Amino acid sequence: MDAQKARKLLAEAELIHSEAAVQAALDEVAGCIRSQLSEKNPLVLCVMTGGVIFTGQLLPKLDFPLDFDYLHATRYGADTQGGKISWRMAPWTSVKGRTVLVVDDILDEGVTLAAVKDSLLQLGADEVLLAVFTDKLNGKNKPIAADFVALPVPDRFVFGYGMDVDGAWRNLPAIYAMKED
Repeated sequence: MDAQKARKLLAEAELIHSEAAVQAALDEVAGCIRSQLSEKNPLVLCVMTGGVIFTGQLLPKLDFPLDFDYLHATRYGADTQGGKISWRMAPWTSVKGRTVLVVDDILDEGVTLAAVKDSLLQLGADEVLLAVFTDKLNGKNKPIAADFVALPVPDRFVFGYGMDVDGAWRNLPAIYAMKED
């Protein structure tokens, strides 16, 4: 998406969660994670690419020993609707015998995160917990629920704080929804 089109899209978008709301939710979810995992020396896995903003701001708030790695599994690519799961990169760090915290931007339909969790358990993880910054309130029967959720979002195409629209605006500090037609 070119810059002019991206600016127009943002100008027409609806603010769903302000930067202040995002930061307050980040602090709250970090506290929940600290209270549950501070004694477990977890392996934290960032789901690329959407989870990078949330993970990058979350890690400094987790003041306990942990290991960090990433994975890349996606159903979207350039599309706005999910398709077949594409595994682009497995974590380099062994999950065998570990408590694993998977960190991602959004729990939409849950298919990708369910597949990620199943895969990590098959690789020998003792426990796999999911932290998502947003949970889409789409009314669908999702195959998985997140253990930690910062904010709900409506059943609309949302972007910002790690979530993109056609490659743009992943870097926004707030969360927006595209203009409804």
